[in-house]
Amino acid sequence: MTTTGTRPVRSAQQYQLLGLAASFGIGMLVALQSRVNGELGHRLGDGVTAALISFGTGLVILLLATALVPRIRQSLATVWHTIRTPSAGAGGPLRWWQCIGGLAGAFLVATQSITVATIGVAVFTVAVVGGQAVSSLVVDRLGFGPAGPQAFTTLRVVGAIVALIAVVLAVSDRLSHPSGLLLAILPALGGIGTAVQQGINGRVARTASGDSYGAVAAGVINFLVGTSALLVVFVVDLALRGAPRSLPTDPWLYVGGACGVVFISSAAAVVRIVGVFVLGLGTIAGQLIASLFLDLFAPAAGTEVTVPVVAGTLLALAAVVVAAIPNLRRA
Repeated sequence: MTTTGTRPVRSAQQYQLLGLAASFGIGMLVALQSRVNGELGHRLGDGVTAALISFGTGLVILLLATALVPRIRQSLATVWHTIRTPSAGAGGPLRWWQCIGGLAGAFLVATQSITVATIGVAVFTVAVVGGQAVSSLVVDRLGFGPAGPQAFTTLRVVGAIVALIAVVLAVSDRLSHPSGLLLAILPALGGIGTAVQQGINGRVARTASGDSYGAVAAGVINFLVGTSALLVVFVVDLALRGAPRSLPTDPWLYVGGACGVVFISSAAAVVRIVGVFVLGLGTIAGQLIASLFLDLFAPAAGTEVTVPVVAGTLLALAAVVVAAIPNLRRA
């Protein structure tokens, strides 16, 4: 690290490492949210309702922050102005479809609420990892993220392939149970959407202001879109299946939205530094370790940690290390 006057100047490699550390923390929050939303969906007997509660509470928190902090409102106004007049955006053009990342977030939270109580946090996370690893590779290559297009490298491709193998290994003992396999496919699709969500949320944050207020503004848009989508699905679900069970009284079952606020806003800020792929890798590592510990020391009823799950988790971590090497070398 060098200094300019009294202000330290970090090297590119240090920024990459800090970004990875932040991504790791984000991943741990995702694993915690998965357990909370999974248990809430199990108690309610309705994953859609649990997802709506999670996204809705997160939206309330962000709307309160918007009402109290003028800079967030300014950032949101900048996003709206840039969408209407793309050529005026200081952070580059922004299209309306780049503001609907919340749809992917809503789908992921819904899959948490539907599947975690049955397959466990560890299997859920490894399935998300497989989808996210491959999708983030493609998202970076297409330039959806704020860092622009990033080329394929041998180690990145190998890391993504190893992550896919880890998913197959983790769910291998469920291959003979079609329902369990289907439940593992849902979070894999959620992982694919997560990489897209992180990329376009990063663009929104950069357009908004390029600082922490822009990241929060991206979070507001993300939660507004996701909550709106889940509300529509909830109304249809209510008409077809009827009302869910009564709301449980345990306060910890309602912290999923707060977790989402922190990791969505943080991811929108960190992705501008490290790119979609490295953000995904760090997030994956945090998710894998935290989810394995949750299933080992605080398992949900009916779930268990098997040898294939542990082996798949370790293999997915190895994929993270392999795929992160090119970015650290480049830095």
